Amino acid sequence: MIEITLPDGSKRPFDHPVSVQDVAASIGAGLAKATLAGKVDGRLVDASFPIEHDVSLEIVTEKSPEALEILRHSTAHLLAQAVQRLYPGAQVTIGPVIDNGFYYDFAYERPFTPEDLEKIQAEMEKIVKEALPVTRSVKSRDDAVAFFRGIGESYKAEIIASIPANEELSLYSQGEFTDLCRGPHVPNTGKLRAFKLMKVAGAYWRGDSNNAMLTRIYGTAWLNDKDLKAYLHQLEEAEKRDHRKIGKALDLFHQQEEGPGMVFWHPRGWAIWQQVEQYMRGVYRKSGYQEVRCPQVLDVSLWKKSGHWDNYAENMFFTESEKHTYALKPMNCPGHVQIFNAGLHSYRDLPIRYGEFGGCHRNEPSGALHGIMRVRAFTQDDGHVFCTPEQIEPEVTAFHQQAMQVYGDFGFDNIALKIALRPDKRIGSDEVWDKAEEALRAALRAAGVAWEELPGEGAFYGPKIEYHMKDSIGRAWQVGTMQVDFMMPERLGAEYVDEHSQRRHPVMLHRAIVGSMERFIGILIEHHAGLLPPWLAPVQAVVFSITDAQADYVREVTQALVDKGFRVEADLRNEKVGYKIREHTLQKVPYLLVVGDREKESGAVSVRTRSGEDLGSMPLAAFAERLGAETRR
Repeated sequence: MIEITLPDGSKRPFDHPVSVQDVAASIGAGLAKATLAGKVDGRLVDASFPIEHDVSLEIVTEKSPEALEILRHSTAHLLAQAVQRLYPGAQVTIGPVIDNGFYYDFAYERPFTPEDLEKIQAEMEKIVKEALPVTRSVKSRDDAVAFFRGIGESYKAEIIASIPANEELSLYSQGEFTDLCRGPHVPNTGKLRAFKLMKVAGAYWRGDSNNAMLTRIYGTAWLNDKDLKAYLHQLEEAEKRDHRKIGKALDLFHQQEEGPGMVFWHPRGWAIWQQVEQYMRGVYRKSGYQEVRCPQVLDVSLWKKSGHWDNYAENMFFTESEKHTYALKPMNCPGHVQIFNAGLHSYRDLPIRYGEFGGCHRNEPSGALHGIMRVRAFTQDDGHVFCTPEQIEPEVTAFHQQAMQVYGDFGFDNIALKIALRPDKRIGSDEVWDKAEEALRAALRAAGVAWEELPGEGAFYGPKIEYHMKDSIGRAWQVGTMQVDFMMPERLGAEYVDEHSQRRHPVMLHRAIVGSMERFIGILIEHHAGLLPPWLAPVQAVVFSITDAQADYVREVTQALVDKGFRVEADLRNEKVGYKIREHTLQKVPYLLVVGDREKESGAVSVRTRSGEDLGSMPLAAFAERLGAETRR
């Protein structure tokens, strides 16, 4: 007798071996139809998996968290089958699941084109209608190598040949197509409905430029058509909001080959930067931070002491001078420890809070660079708190409240919290990591918030709270962090004198709210689609006249507003008013101030918004008051 325990605690007896699908059918026809896979004693398996002894079983359907990855992985196989049907001789290589979809790399006599994608998509839909059963078989390593060589799949055979000989390998077949795969997969191709091929790209075999160039086909797959349409709509919106396009259109910044991963800020872009920086400088002051400044280049000996040499060197830039090796700082924390170490501190001085708009350089791979979102040179609103263990919880809780206020001021109200836990490559004992991780949990409990945990994603010197905010089209961005670090102060000799006149190492809290200034500004641009609120807009208002007769008054109005601290420009070009309105609307200027003889005589301005709303004529002082209220922070 076999007894199967279901998630609700109920038990189902069987007098013979059964599959996951059989169990689902015994519960009901609806569940049987909905079954994609199963979890046997916590392990994900195919619906056809045989159960021969007592187990716990969870039926995986589209409602299960594992469903989407199974569907995407199965759709990658669907793509590979369609390609080989249409293009005999095309060899498959690898086809993993990625964020929002999957890709597959193919070796063929020519690169695939966007036109090919339409044909492949149609063939995939045809295979779905065929509802081909997906079956699993097992072969030894050597048999699998022989099998794939026999069908002309030399790339696949090469992959398998590198696997240890004693490993059994699973193969999945659907119709005439077979591929190596761990699984699990859907029971048949009819389960795959909501997918779309997106683009083609080149990819070197095994990522080595010395090897053959393959064609990579990207696709996306979802549980249903509604989710697919929502994702495609999000992509369309993201395309419209691309910070690189908006940055060029609004003359905010540019990048060029001579400075890869670096940003040339133009006056209007730098105006946005200054607004963000000055706002954050105010946050520093309110929160009790002292602003500091550290060198950009430091001797490599310091980075060896800090642990960066052993754990982070591949991400750093180095230079030599007078037989000394130096590193451009990838982080600001070791420098802040040096400032702390420059004087003797009592426990009564703690917490000590330093803040810096610190420029950093990281040697990011060129393929990872993306506009101003992923760069090699960036500036952080970087702060460090030196405190006692007892001060961790109140400091983290206070930081959390401050961070949430900041995100709200910038227009973000959907924030998720995650704790990134110890990575494999790290410094410090497990005991110290236990203490640091629990300190973060305790602080978030005290703040009354929920969080998700991310095993293995902490920094090498400590765990961290991550703030993930969703933008106006539903994309999540990781921005702020709060890290607890027991190790770096000790490694760099930071000490304070406790109440018993004993020297102790402080705890170091690493915090940032916006994180990389470059990235945050990129997020702001895309979140607002370039329509930045008046307090952030690089130009808050443009003043222009109906005829040249009002030119002096235009200058007078402009200067009066500039004197009040507003970012206002005059447009005195000999162009029609309608042309100027259209142009400045495209430049996304919040307010357009038109003056004619009537406004000149009464000391007023005629106010229009970039959305086309006509606010009518109002005294200049009234407009200044309105703009002041909108820009006050």
